[in-house]
Amino acid sequence: MADRVIVYVDGFNLYYGIRGTPHRWLDLRAMSSALLRPTDQLVHVKYFTARVRSTPSDPNAPLRQQVYLRALRTLPDLSIHFGHFLVSEPYMRVKSPPPNFIQVIKTEEKGSDVNLATHLLTDAFLGSYDVALVVSNDSDLCPPIEMVKNQFGKRVGIVNPHPGTPSKPLGQLATFYKSVRPGLLRVCQFADPMVDAKGQFTKPSNW
Repeated sequence: MADRVIVYVDGFNLYYGIRGTPHRWLDLRAMSSALLRPTDQLVHVKYFTARVRSTPSDPNAPLRQQVYLRALRTLPDLSIHFGHFLVSEPYMRVKSPPPNFIQVIKTEEKGSDVNLATHLLTDAFLGSYDVALVVSNDSDLCPPIEMVKNQFGKRVGIVNPHPGTPSKPLGQLATFYKSVRPGLLRVCQFADPMVDAKGQFTKPSNW
């Protein structure tokens, strides 16, 4: 009997894991399918992210993200869930004065891990999956994963998008563990150009 699988993608954790590669134009459904066994049934892919803002060092970041989200929306059985992206300019202490403090631009993503945990637990309660596949290296997700396993008897696989830096707590807790390898990224890219209901669009040139 096929296991029903829902894939939960921590968008920023994935991005920071693969941003040093040329393979960020990533088809998440193709990647998810490639990570499953032939007998598994991919029910849904849930992508958790936040809308980024422009910064002086990267004014085009929102445009690149919008194009990528447009590509993701062409995929069947994939949904996008938004947290919040905050930009602040706090003063932070430096190691060697003077000066004692400098003002910096600080970017933070808020809410995605909470959203992912909420969906992971709710879907387990509703019996929507047999196996959850979590694409993240964030150990903050250990408590909901442990609850899903112990309270609902579900299996949870961890897919680490950060080569060479596995989270030990996540690895110990996971039912099984995989890594996102460069070869997998290479074969799971979107086409370029792409077409949706609005017309043709292309991958950002510096993506």
